[in-house]
Amino acid sequence: MKLLSPAISRLVRLRLWRIEQWMQNPLAAQREVLQDLITHGQYSEIGRKYGMNGLFSISEFKKAVPIHEYDDIKPFIERIMNGEQNLLWDTPVNWFAKSSGTTNDKSKFIPITQESLEDCHYQGAKDVLSLYYNHHPDSDLLTGKGLVIGGSHQINTVNEEVHYGDLSAVLLQNTPIWASWIRTPELSIALLNEWETKIEQLAQNTIQENVTSVSGVPTWTLVLFKRILEITGKNTIKEVWPNLELYIHGGVSFIPYKEQFQKIVGTEIHYLEMYNASEGFFAAQDNPDENGMLLFLHHGVFYEFMPIEEYGKKNPHTIGLNKVQLNKNYALVISTNGGLWRYLIGDTIQFTSLNPFKIKVSGRLKHYINAFGEEIIIDNTDKAIAIASEKTNAVVNDYTAAPIYFSNEGNGAHEWLIEFEQPPLNLSEFTYELDAALQSLNSDYEAKRYKNIALRMPLIHSLQKGIFTKWLRNKNKLGGQHKVPRLSNDRKNVEEILLLLSE
Repeated sequence: MKLLSPAISRLVRLRLWRIEQWMQNPLAAQREVLQDLITHGQYSEIGRKYGMNGLFSISEFKKAVPIHEYDDIKPFIERIMNGEQNLLWDTPVNWFAKSSGTTNDKSKFIPITQESLEDCHYQGAKDVLSLYYNHHPDSDLLTGKGLVIGGSHQINTVNEEVHYGDLSAVLLQNTPIWASWIRTPELSIALLNEWETKIEQLAQNTIQENVTSVSGVPTWTLVLFKRILEITGKNTIKEVWPNLELYIHGGVSFIPYKEQFQKIVGTEIHYLEMYNASEGFFAAQDNPDENGMLLFLHHGVFYEFMPIEEYGKKNPHTIGLNKVQLNKNYALVISTNGGLWRYLIGDTIQFTSLNPFKIKVSGRLKHYINAFGEEIIIDNTDKAIAIASEKTNAVVNDYTAAPIYFSNEGNGAHEWLIEFEQPPLNLSEFTYELDAALQSLNSDYEAKRYKNIALRMPLIHSLQKGIFTKWLRNKNKLGGQHKVPRLSNDRKNVEEILLLLSE
């Protein structure tokens, strides 16, 4: 085993000392972050609008600044893109991350400042490395290259000063030159726009590299791995990259995919979850062997947590770290050094630990099923899929679900479209196990299923492989961070996919 080089060891120890400082003093770290944000914000138009130069406490800040959703800041975004500055932040906003987390037609443009690049996104990545080496001092991670399966190369120039693209494109375009030494493939391939061509070139150009880590969305990583095995004739990825030790994932729950990864990789490697969104680098697993991601509290982001029942109220109530509870769903509200102020990001999280503060992403505010009071969230369905798969020896590639409403034909149900990598021998048995798992995980669902009073047994369709890919392609959402929405409270997505099946 190779121990850390002295240079890396010194850097890790230095950064770990700083990480431990905010881990041990979380509330003080967050107060310091907010004060720094307000110091910058007071010189912007939005800061003058809300009197930030006179705000000296968290309670004053919350009272003066309302919660914003994207439509509230969209006029500022459009003005910045037209050449104005000092609207949301007091330093230039030259980059925007075009959001691509859902299949919605509407794009969002999230401001990226130099401060958010350096003190949030890049610092978060460095901290992940420090924490990983702290738990694995014998790691050879930096002796090889990291394969990054990023988004598409869609850097668009609005004017001489302002550009936008997928977050991965923005980050890669702004990274220092030394980063290319430890990354593969070359930038022109990593950011190819046409996804199917990109998968082929990724496979062809990385087979001979000494890849020690891979990062990307699970669905597209599996597509790449399978293509690499086709090209090489190997049985496992470890035969292609014997020094592979780490897979970094995020964006969707890894639970339904882990069995497939373990099988296709061949031998045990480490898996690490990160929560790096367009709006900021929020959290990552500090220990790959434990669930829950360490909340990054000193990276230019001030956090508030909105109990789900507050969403939709005229003046929703939020709480701070000192009042959060374990295993309760909160909508994330953030203020950032990218110029977002009390911004409702749309994700829901749960705390898995309060000392230190660790979280997991439980779903999206608008990605759920609550047609009958069942309050099903993605965290429930991901776990239920995993349980049903294990009990029926099935492997699921992807899925989506939506309600079937009351009609003359019967009461309500949930309709599932599932693409299996390995289908169960008996779909009815899988349906039974999925339903039973959901009842064990969600008491509201269990109550609605009692004697089929409100909900009858789920209706499951086993899709032929490639239907989800075809649907995403038809919506111009193929590849990168685009993914099939797991849950919807309406039937729009399900009806579109069923129409494809009928064709």
